[in-house]
Amino acid sequence: MVPGAGLNREFTVCKLVDTSTCIGCKACEVACLEWNGYTFTETTFDNSYQTMPETAWNYWNLIKFNEHERADGSMMLLMRKDQCMHCADPGCLAACPADGAIVQYANGIVDFQQANCIGCGYCMTGCPFNIPKFSPTARKVFKCTLCNDRVSVGLEPACIKACPTGCLHFGTKLEMKELAETRAEQLRKHSGFADAGVYDPEGVGGTHVIYVLHDVKHPELYGGLPKDPQIPWSVRLWKGPLKWLGNVAMIGGIVGMAMHYMRFGPKKEEPIPPSIPPSTPPSADRGGQERRV
Repeated sequence: MVPGAGLNREFTVCKLVDTSTCIGCKACEVACLEWNGYTFTETTFDNSYQTMPETAWNYWNLIKFNEHERADGSMMLLMRKDQCMHCADPGCLAACPADGAIVQYANGIVDFQQANCIGCGYCMTGCPFNIPKFSPTARKVFKCTLCNDRVSVGLEPACIKACPTGCLHFGTKLEMKELAETRAEQLRKHSGFADAGVYDPEGVGGTHVIYVLHDVKHPELYGGLPKDPQIPWSVRLWKGPLKWLGNVAMIGGIVGMAMHYMRFGPKKEEPIPPSIPPSTPPSADRGGQERRV
């Protein structure tokens, strides 16, 4: 059986990342680059196994590493696959002013259409996960597409295909949520992780990339994963009430112009007053006579 067979646009798809079985091999990073046609960029090693500080416009998938000291004094290396979360209520889509630049398919995948992107960068301000990145050369914004080109023909994303440990799973949202809950229960009962759980934040309506975390109460330990991600209020404001008020003001202006026209008619052109020729200055030989008079 082919993994991901039949999971096309008609199904609500989901990627499951089990952080408890990730070994940090970065095979998913390589697979993402190769499938999407990007070349390897210069990496940045800053006293860590992490390839670079964060994702980039041409580096959509990054394993984040964090050395965490537990309560008993032991050290634990927390690793998390960082990429677009494909939110059910995406902040990037809420902030985007260009029609068709960001689309959300019926299966939950949030995709960017660079042909319609105007490069304003508003989507970057709307994302609570800091995912969309701007390309200074293309003047467009890019991010993970969840391998929509593969999923649409019944295949799983490239990163999942390359994972050697079974850390990554792909299927319907319902299937992945059940699998994640089962794994979290195993961690709580048999591995000593009392706070293990599933990260599927409700602040963005849930996501189509979910995590099994050893400590779901402190997701920030996993490379800065936000505890309660929300679409910024400024985006909600200017795309909601302010946009509505702007439309009302525009309609009011049009109505006012129409009523003024109906009452006063078209504006008439004011007649131009006749020009008065300038007075001729008195000549030198007549100046004395005029002064005497």
